[in-house]
Formats: sequence, structure tokens, C-alpha cells
Amino acid sequence: MKLQPEQELISTFNFTSLTDVVMLLLIFFLLSSSFIAEPGITVQLPDAESGDPKTEQTIVITLTEKGALYLNSAPVRLENLTAALVPKVKAAPDRPVQIRADKDVSLQATVRVIDAAKAAGAVRFMIATEPAGAAK
Repeated sequence: MKLQPEQELISTFNFTSLTDVVMLLLIFFLLSSSFIAEPGITVQLPDAESGDPKTEQTIVITLTEKGALYLNSAPVRLENLTAALVPKVKAAPDRPVQIRADKDVSLQATVRVIDAAKAAGAVRFMIATEPAGAAK
């Protein structure tokens, strides 16, 4: 008497579950890549009717409402800004310096930042703005 198992062994691999996992990973990475934004320092930029979107790599200096100063998301003091900017400016002399100052920051504070950047050798400047009527 020969006993045979009731169920037959499957000799092929079922790719359906693997395809589902790969598809879910693809969707996850596509969605998470759309959440990449500007540096994490929150400032309320002033409004402007005209302006060009950022099209090239820039050196970003952020000045917050409370007076904190950041160079490419790294905190820096105004006294040390020139020294921190010199290697970045020498690496790419034509690279513009983008000033992201909160709309409530005084003009004098912004001018001090621009003066420090000029002392480091920067020659091109941009002031970041929000499009007029943009949702905040």
C-alpha cells in the first residue's frame, strides 16, 4: 500500500507577494521624496510681486525673527560669519548668496549680514521672498 500526501508540493515560486512589497516600497519612496523642502529653519519671508525661483546651488544665510543666524542650516554668530563664509565663497566665487531674512527683521540686521558676506568675497546676492498672495 502506497501512501500519497493529500496536498501536492508547489515547485514554483509565487512572485505576487514579492511584487506587492516592491510596489509598496516604490510608492513609499515616491511619496516621501515629495516632502523634501528647504532648510528646516522657519522664517516668514516678505512678499514680492516678481522674483525668480532658485535655479542654482546657493549659499543660504538665514536670519530669524529672534535674531538667530544660520549658514546653510548650521547656527553661526555674526562675528564668525565672515570666517565661515570664506571657504564656501572661495570654492565657487560665482555662487550667489541667498539671504533668507524674516519679514520682521530690521533692515540694519540684514545689511550687517550682507556686509559680512561681502567681506568674505561674495559678489552675488539674492533676497528670498514669497510670491504675493501665497498661502502661509
